[in-house]
Amino acid sequence: MSKIRIGIAGYGNLGKSVVLGIGQNRDMELAGVFTRRDPSALECEKAYHIDRAKEMTDDIDVMILCGGSMTDMPEQGPFFAGMFNTVDGYDTHAKIPEYFDAVNKRALESGKVCIVSSGWDPGMFSLNRLYAEVILPVGKTYTFWGKGISQGHSDAVRRVKGVKDARQYTIPVEEAVQAVRRGEMPELTTREKHKRVCFVVAEDGADRVQIEYDIKTMPDYFSDYDTEVHFISEQELKSEHGGLPHGGLVIRCGRTGKNGEHSHTIEYKINLDSNPDFTANILLACARAAYRLNREGISGAKTVVDIPPAYLSEKTGEEIRRLFI
Repeated sequence: MSKIRIGIAGYGNLGKSVVLGIGQNRDMELAGVFTRRDPSALECEKAYHIDRAKEMTDDIDVMILCGGSMTDMPEQGPFFAGMFNTVDGYDTHAKIPEYFDAVNKRALESGKVCIVSSGWDPGMFSLNRLYAEVILPVGKTYTFWGKGISQGHSDAVRRVKGVKDARQYTIPVEEAVQAVRRGEMPELTTREKHKRVCFVVAEDGADRVQIEYDIKTMPDYFSDYDTEVHFISEQELKSEHGGLPHGGLVIRCGRTGKNGEHSHTIEYKINLDSNPDFTANILLACARAAYRLNREGISGAKTVVDIPPAYLSEKTGEEIRRLFI
């Protein structure tokens, strides 16, 4: 059986996890890792400079984009869609429609399938929000993230002038979670659902007051939240915040019956020891779907809600019906 040849654009935490994840998927193999750094400096086989990607379109079935959502993917998503089937975890929720349109335009021109925003949120949580709403059409859906380190938000903090390194924790407001679980269906603002806590290593001589201001006022990331910024040493960041845990909840509260007398709650929960490892395996499942869809002559951008679930699995239809139905 021929294997799906996976390319990886970007070799940070997520890219490294995708390499490991390929080893757990029997129908896949690594075709190459593409980086803006010196490829010889990477502890990885088949490493190339990112400029080489355009020369290897015949060697890669799906390119998985592992850059950051803030600045990398808005440029790389449409660019790679012109050459490859792609999968990404673009997670700036407010800008997904315009990102989808930009990728879709290039993917239709090139005849490729590009699955965008396919991590766990957006991604798996998106599916659960949709399923819950169609089952309970009268009700409200709530999403809570954390407690955990957000890779995208941490990347955004690291890009602030004067920041050497950083980790950002997203923390649900417990009172809000419990009110939802009790079926109260409260009206909650963004600020009432979560707070954000940043641990920052500043560069020598950097203006810490300005750094804190730039973080707290950053649109789409921090401006709508109660945000704490703590300056710590590089050693403390490594020793106390070296892991990448995360988690979250999707809760749908709804009512059925003649006068809405029956109350129901649907809850989907994840608890992750390694955010990048978990995300990597979602991207790889979507890579399988992108490959299959494109072989059937389909092209254009897709999200996870557009993909038949069976296309994500390595198993045959008969195996799926026997094991899961």
